[in-house]
Amino acid sequence: MYTAFQLAKKYIRYYFTASNGKGHGIHSPFVFQFVQEVLHGDFSPPVYDQIEQQRKKLLQNDQTIEVEDFGAGSGHLKYKIRKIKDIASTSLKPKKYASLLGRLVKHFSPETVTELGTSLGITTMYLAATGCKVATFEGSENIAEVARENFAENDFSDIKIITGPFEKTLPSFIAKNQKADFVFLDGNHKKKPTLEYFELFLKNADEHSIFVFDDIHWSEEMEAAWELVKQHEAVTLSIDLFFIGVVFLRKDFKIKQHFIIRY
Repeated sequence: MYTAFQLAKKYIRYYFTASNGKGHGIHSPFVFQFVQEVLHGDFSPPVYDQIEQQRKKLLQNDQTIEVEDFGAGSGHLKYKIRKIKDIASTSLKPKKYASLLGRLVKHFSPETVTELGTSLGITTMYLAATGCKVATFEGSENIAEVARENFAENDFSDIKIITGPFEKTLPSFIAKNQKADFVFLDGNHKKKPTLEYFELFLKNADEHSIFVFDDIHWSEEMEAAWELVKQHEAVTLSIDLFFIGVVFLRKDFKIKQHFIIRY
């Protein structure tokens, strides 16, 4: 994991070299529409306020739980017994990016959404806000239980949460022909498993599938994984928003393109 100083330097470089966040100078109609309607879309249903109220509760929750990390682990919390409010403050996606994920789902209307890395379920609820079918994977059973309580409290009864190490739970899920319409990978910040999960989901993907990778500049490993994802033969378009990366497999893009866009 990069230090806060290293990450800040990378972000400053990204900010001043990325394409204008308003879409000016972008010569792809698809990407221009993406910028206008997704990055700067105005989809914000009332349930978003409800989810943010739940976030506030989690940030004030002094309850402790035992957590087992199966991935790269927390960059801030090194102990197994953790307060829920500490998990919330270090692991939850900020509203800016959680709502962006919600707008992605709203804009592209996937039938199914799969998330690797439930955490406390805030982002999961954003993904589920349009009513699509969501399956989410969480390694830690105790964290998953808190997420279940959050789903129930906010009437998200249709979210399916699957617990346990991804290497055990994911292959059987894929084998059941679960279509990979929209996949958010946020569960293991290491190069090898990130690429392995991507390859697994590609088995059930088609040209309309969308993959979102979290924390693509979090570490050297994640940057290396992101570079290999961009170069993959199935990927025809990739968009780097610094904290997340979005890839498309559309066959109507004849030339592979990569965009770095300020957000």
